[in-house]
Amino acid sequence: MNNKTPLFSIIIPVRIPTNYLKETISHLKQQSYTNFEIIIITDKISGNVSPAIKRNLGAKKARGTYLAFLDDDSYPSPNWLQQASKLFTPNISAVCGPCLTPPSDNIRQQASGLVWSSFLGSGGAGTYRNSISSQRFVDDFPSVNLIVKKSDFIKIKGFDTHHWPGEDTILCANLVYKLNKKILYHPDLIVYHHRRPVVIPHLQQITRYALHRGNFARIYPKTSLRIGYIVPSLFVIYLPFSILFPLPLYLYLFLLLITFLSFLKNNRPIISLLATITIPCTHVYYGVLFIIGFFTKNLDFSPHKTNEKGYIGG
Repeated sequence: MNNKTPLFSIIIPVRIPTNYLKETISHLKQQSYTNFEIIIITDKISGNVSPAIKRNLGAKKARGTYLAFLDDDSYPSPNWLQQASKLFTPNISAVCGPCLTPPSDNIRQQASGLVWSSFLGSGGAGTYRNSISSQRFVDDFPSVNLIVKKSDFIKIKGFDTHHWPGEDTILCANLVYKLNKKILYHPDLIVYHHRRPVVIPHLQQITRYALHRGNFARIYPKTSLRIGYIVPSLFVIYLPFSILFPLPLYLYLFLLLITFLSFLKNNRPIISLLATITIPCTHVYYGVLFIIGFFTKNLDFSPHKTNEKGYIGG
């Protein structure tokens, strides 16, 4: 960081400062690229409002050409901004990269990270988001690791504050389909994102995502009515009939076994087992809530609750 006009403005919405936030700031100070500013928007600045409103407020205060969004329970790799500075072109409006599980996370958090990063656990829809995958263009990405041109952010009027979560889905869709710009996923733009431990906190977090994705499948089908998001609900509908038609269930159990064996290659047996057990719990829970979200017209999402250790619940 320095006193000249920054190229990047790093915006972090928080309720109150936490231990995770201290870790985030510590890693930002280790960036190989130093031309940036950090903007932290707390409840004292914005009031008890959603992260979308906090991010928009941070964007108004930002002096940088690019707005780099992080969550306060995440931290970037040392070359995060250095890599990002090389990727923007006139047609690329935003860049993003994988959100990996920090090595310091405990066993239950590591298991949650495995669920998110596995093909079966995420239905393929989020695998590249939570593991290092090949470079590609995307039209939907979470704001835990998203860097956007400020000029384009202003053109689309920032985050839609009527939705949380899901404001990042709308932002990305507006960049791609309203401005006809591209969002580049690059495997070198690595951010580490602390996971919610399995099983209860993991499912609590999924509550909001499942409801909003189901709701978005109805009102924003272009980015949310996709097979990877729908399959868990189809699985839930199928389960009562599995006695009559057991073959799909046998196939699912076989895929679970294959997934467990793949986990064992790089992870401890207890972590692999916890992750494998959590996958069907995740699918059933997500599948039910996706259906509820799809048929619910008005979803009520209140801001996160927080204590000194981080977020509570979803």
